[in-house]
Amino acid sequence: MSGTPAGAPAGTASLDGTEARAGTEARAGTEARSGAGSGTGAAPDPGAAAAAATGAILRDVLSGAHRGVVVDSPPGAGKTTLVVSAARELAAAGRPLMIVAQTNAQVDDLVDRLATAEPELPVGRLHSSEAQPYSPVLDRHPSVVKSSKAADLAGLDVVVSTAAKWAHVRGAGPWEQAIVDEAYQMRSDALLSVAGLFERALFVGDPGQLDPFSQVGAEQWAGLSYDPSASAVATLLAHNPGLPVHRLPVSWRLPASAAPLVSRAFYPYTPFRSGTGPGERRLEFTVPSDGSRVDRVLDEAAGSGWGLLELPARHTPRTDPEAVAAVAAVVRRLLERGGEAFGERSGEPSPVTAERIAVGTAHRDQAAAVRAALASLGVTDVAVDTANRLQGREFDVTVVLHPLSGRPDATAFHLETGRLCVLASRHRHACVVVCRAGVPELLDEYPSAEPVQLGVTVKFPDGWEANHAVLAHLAEHTVPW
Repeated sequence: MSGTPAGAPAGTASLDGTEARAGTEARAGTEARSGAGSGTGAAPDPGAAAAAATGAILRDVLSGAHRGVVVDSPPGAGKTTLVVSAARELAAAGRPLMIVAQTNAQVDDLVDRLATAEPELPVGRLHSSEAQPYSPVLDRHPSVVKSSKAADLAGLDVVVSTAAKWAHVRGAGPWEQAIVDEAYQMRSDALLSVAGLFERALFVGDPGQLDPFSQVGAEQWAGLSYDPSASAVATLLAHNPGLPVHRLPVSWRLPASAAPLVSRAFYPYTPFRSGTGPGERRLEFTVPSDGSRVDRVLDEAAGSGWGLLELPARHTPRTDPEAVAAVAAVVRRLLERGGEAFGERSGEPSPVTAERIAVGTAHRDQAAAVRAALASLGVTDVAVDTANRLQGREFDVTVVLHPLSGRPDATAFHLETGRLCVLASRHRHACVVVCRAGVPELLDEYPSAEPVQLGVTVKFPDGWEANHAVLAHLAEHTVPW
């Protein structure tokens, strides 16, 4: 079994156990060009660091010297902006392009962003045969051509669709270039289904987010280089260790109060920094505090970026009524106090309305319980969902029900690093965590019961490490319930 942590610096063992020396050299040079490996505070100007990284990525893609180029991106680093920029550059160079995204919402967002940035660029939206297969917002762009048949879109500069739709395309292509968006959330079997449609590809994604979802067990393939449940990027690099791997060094979503923690807890080998400095963003309330515990944790989060509302230690049902009520109370009071967000985008404050607030949970029944509690308080339009569904979205303030709150055990599901990473990285201003006391003790006392798989690289940071790092930071911002 490999003892090298997954996500470690270049030169770690590939999935089949071979040492990727060629990849070491390629990635080391790439990281130097992209500004990687210099630490979170080395670049004095985040805009310059991000521009340098983007320039290096586009040069590698446009050179055509590699069959694939991989880009690792932290939360809110501008993955979509990079995809749009790369698509425009490739189209201008006369290289037919197909873009692969993972969901219809991602496809519609990409097409909308492309058509807005370059109104004269012909863009094809390949969709299903359902009654409403794409967002009506695309109808406002005359340059966007929609069809359920790839043949109808032949000759267009750019064609965008989901991996599931591309897998059923026959008799078209191959395209000279492809861009695979959210590549770490794409299973390798999905990549195999579309790989015959293109000659070269740019793979863009966030390695710290949730792993690809599989509805069936994949233990029989664990440790094999062709594991169909592994991410597309993991399998790609296992078989092509010499491909260049870049990274984006700046998060434009996470504030200066959040980026250091998220970077340290979830991206220890690929650190990043915030695009804003201390004090550039502020969260203020027009209604003063009434001294309650809910108001105290809101004030703490507004001042420091983080707040932990800690309930008494207790083993509870998954839909813990007291924790659900606490989450709903925090959201309602946040709206009642008239939150205003100040930031670099505008000189004027923006009201923190219900649409700019999200509640994150680990399970769908927890999300349903929170929605019901909010509805009973007359609160609507707040996004309440699981980490899987909140992935990729951005809000001003988030309220998180900790995955291990009230649990008697620590399962692999609740310890999955990507789940906590998603929940802790959706906000632009502040995050309030609701959790029962006793989680650090649970982590220390509950051993791992997961079987050891030969040939599987050790994932680091693991759930214990990441949870301890986050909880240690939250301990400084705790308000007891």
